[in-house]
Amino acid sequence: MFTGIVAAVGTISKIKPTGKDISLTVNTGKLDLSDVQLGDSIATNGVCLTVTALGSNSFSADLSVETLKLSSFAHAKVGSLVNLEKAMMPQSRFGGHIVSGHVDGVATVISRHDLGRATEFWLSCPPESAKYIAHKGSITVDGISLTVNEVNGCEFKLTIVPHTSGETTITHFKAGTQVNLEVDLIARYLERLLLGDKAAEKAPSGVTMSLLAESGFLK
Repeated sequence: MFTGIVAAVGTISKIKPTGKDISLTVNTGKLDLSDVQLGDSIATNGVCLTVTALGSNSFSADLSVETLKLSSFAHAKVGSLVNLEKAMMPQSRFGGHIVSGHVDGVATVISRHDLGRATEFWLSCPPESAKYIAHKGSITVDGISLTVNEVNGCEFKLTIVPHTSGETTITHFKAGTQVNLEVDLIARYLERLLLGDKAAEKAPSGVTMSLLAESGFLK
């Protein structure tokens, strides 16, 4: 489990194809690895990766076909910068929101504008993710816990303060940048819960207008 509060920016130093999968090595910058062991989890651009090898300032992890399909790591290159966060400890301060590191898909930056000392971004998400994104709700973008300031269909707005820009890769975002997106965990469970007994049925899946009406959410 993570909080979306990025601890360091690392650099991809090696990408090794292993069949259809890849093995990734990341130089971790200022991230302290002294308490990290093999098998531990590190969120890397929002993707929960399991440490398979450790160096003094680096770690390696395997990325499956599923991870490559749902994340921007399908286009990763040596030298790319990544946001890093170690799994939270029981005594950790919960500064962001509940982040699982299970990416839902890839969003694309549409625009970037300065707004005083802050920076305003508009992003476009996959249509299947739009229903989970709410005004003033939480969203995880490349592992960063952020607040949605406006929603318009599949597009949503983020306003980034200087500290966040300076401590994460978001300072390099521009129109066309693809980022990993994880929607709010509670929204995903709520959708499943609303299915009620229908959750045991194979099809149809998902929340429909008729289901919402049957459950008393529509009049």
